[in-house]
Parts: sequence; C-alpha cells; structure tokens
Amino acid sequence: MPVKVYFSSVSGSLEMKKNQTRIFSVLESKKIPFEAVDISQRSEDKDFMRERAGNPTALPPQICNGDVYCGDINAFDNAVEMEQLEEFLKL
Repeated sequence: MPVKVYFSSVSGSLEMKKNQTRIFSVLESKKIPFEAVDISQRSEDKDFMRERAGNPTALPPQICNGDVYCGDINAFDNAVEMEQLEEFLKL
C-alpha cells in the first residue's frame, strides 16, 4: 500500500505549508514513494483523513500507509530524528 500524505493546497498558514513541504522533501530524498492527497479538492478526503487520525478537527499534514494511520508532522519529525522513519511509515 502506498504512503499517503494528506495536505491542503489552500492554506493561509505558513507553518502548515512549511510542514507539508518538509514531509514531501524528506520522502523524495529517501526515495520513498508516496501519494499526495489534497483535502481541499474533495471533502471526502478530508473526512477520511480526520477519521483515520481519530480527531474530528485534525489538520494536514497527516500521514497514512494505505488505510493505516501513521501520524502527524510531530510524529514524523520525531521518527526522522530517531532514524525510525520506515517503522513510522509502516514499510
């Protein structure tokens, strides 16, 4: 199952944009294939992201492996720092 990064292309938050770009950059640099899912295009994708995160107000970026929730930017950064990215992404 592919890694899916739920993001928003329509955001006024500079921090959110920075976090999304960081995730994309790390995954690309490590040659980890992923699918970017823009939740601003379909409300079903936003609802699915929030359901998987177990939080009705979760904001992007959120990361899943297929239908299995991996975590948010804080968990991602922690996994990168601890050199446990593959475990975090459930690869």
